[in-house]
Amino acid sequence: MIESTSRYRCKCLLVSCHPLANSLCNYLVDQVKLGFARHSIEVDHLDLYKSNFTAPLTPAERQNYHTNEFESSALTQEIEALKGAEILILVFPTWWFGLPALLKGWFDRVWAPGVAFDHPSAPGGRITPKLSNLKHCLVITTLGSPWWFDHLVLWRPLRRILKRALIGTCSPAAEFKMFSLYNALTVEHRRLGRFLLRVNRAVDRIVQKLPVSQRNG
Repeated sequence: MIESTSRYRCKCLLVSCHPLANSLCNYLVDQVKLGFARHSIEVDHLDLYKSNFTAPLTPAERQNYHTNEFESSALTQEIEALKGAEILILVFPTWWFGLPALLKGWFDRVWAPGVAFDHPSAPGGRITPKLSNLKHCLVITTLGSPWWFDHLVLWRPLRRILKRALIGTCSPAAEFKMFSLYNALTVEHRRLGRFLLRVNRAVDRIVQKLPVSQRNG
């Protein structure tokens, strides 16, 4: 067991999803880790490609999805990491204005009934959120398209899905922040530097909001 040197007693989970080790996304992953390391916060990193995560729901998982006994035996580590997370960071490329297949599969399989939410007690009722530990969600994504197409033509569909349908449903009290790096295929150093400055400021704000009770004495 590795002894944590964290100054804060909080769980920070980073989930990333890019197949290329030398990708811009994985560079951003390293920068985010450094940002939290400056505050002595240890980050648990789940790289969906390196971990060989399987995206599709299994037949058993789907069979039990609408019961009170979701089949989660193949996802024990992923589920425990999510349930314990107080800070969730997502770093991924936006492909076809949506989530990469593995990340979509992580939501499908890990954000399951009994884990992220409970089914309504009666037909037509509301689901009950269960991720009460989650206090902050930081999303960082890269896009090949320009900002105006995402904002003006599509009205930022992925942001709406993540903020309202997923985080807003399963952890409505969590603070949500999303940073999108547009024209990522031709990004120059100066613009990338400005983007990272915004991300680092968001990390600083998250840490500043951590309760004093979570600081190690």
